[in-house]
Amino acid sequence: MNFIQQAYKGKNDIWRYVVSFLVIIIGWQFIGVLPLLAVAMANTNDLGELMLASKDAFMSLGIDSNLYLFVMILTFLFGLVALLFSIKYIHLRDLKTLFTSRNNIDWKRVFYGFVLWFSISLVLMALDYFLNSDNYVWNFQPIPFLILVLISFIFMPFQTSFEELLFRGYIMQGLGVLFKNAAVPLIVTSVIFGLLHGFNPEFDKLGPMVMIYYIGTGFLFGITTLMDDGTELSLGMHAANNIAAAVFVTMNWTVFQTDALFIDTSEPQVGIELFLPVFVIYPLVLFIFSKKYGWTNWKEKLFGNVEKIANTHS
Repeated sequence: MNFIQQAYKGKNDIWRYVVSFLVIIIGWQFIGVLPLLAVAMANTNDLGELMLASKDAFMSLGIDSNLYLFVMILTFLFGLVALLFSIKYIHLRDLKTLFTSRNNIDWKRVFYGFVLWFSISLVLMALDYFLNSDNYVWNFQPIPFLILVLISFIFMPFQTSFEELLFRGYIMQGLGVLFKNAAVPLIVTSVIFGLLHGFNPEFDKLGPMVMIYYIGTGFLFGITTLMDDGTELSLGMHAANNIAAAVFVTMNWTVFQTDALFIDTSEPQVGIELFLPVFVIYPLVLFIFSKKYGWTNWKEKLFGNVEKIANTHS
């Protein structure tokens, strides 16, 4: 039984998806944003400024970057809780079916995906540092950095897990049930995942070309999920990617502006660093996974039909 078929272990009426998305949006964008607004309100009485709900508006209030990162992550935590609630109580499914087709969540896979991607991120950052050291400013501040590390490693996985389980889990499985194939869910979730990152400040600085990176990343995570019949590897990779981005290098024009070890002062530009991951690193990662986990039957896994199975909900 493949990963998409796990959706058949619960209820898949259209109204359940409509209600679930409403619950998720309320948890993520309404309830989840309350701590962020509370912190902002403690620093200003300008409700008009708060209604902008933009990062620049909040940061201009002088809010500590670690505090901002923490309350920002909380919005995703509430979204994750709403998603899991919807799976269990609206779709009447075992939560495990959102994560994997295996009997149990394979935490070794999560760890392997994390270590591999974290290592690749570290190597790429180190390489860029040695090639362009003039662009980097040492920014180590012991206490803020320690707090950043704790927030990143403890809470950042809630943010990345919400995105993975929403896109590579819930939406991918739902579209698979609707269209009865794997290709449409893979393409749609990857493109939507990339386009939603268009709200990041990187899009304003780099332009539409940055979508190659974001949509390409969506395809990497989607292909990994379908080939491995579970989200574990993608959960690990996504967490490693965002933690590394928050902890090692910060830039004043990216979504993560933190008390990282280094500040990259270079001007934003579309260069090889945008295309290298998508066209070189990502295929290499898929090759490594395929060898380690014995992936076969790529055509069927990525483009085959999704056969309906008996609803096992009792």
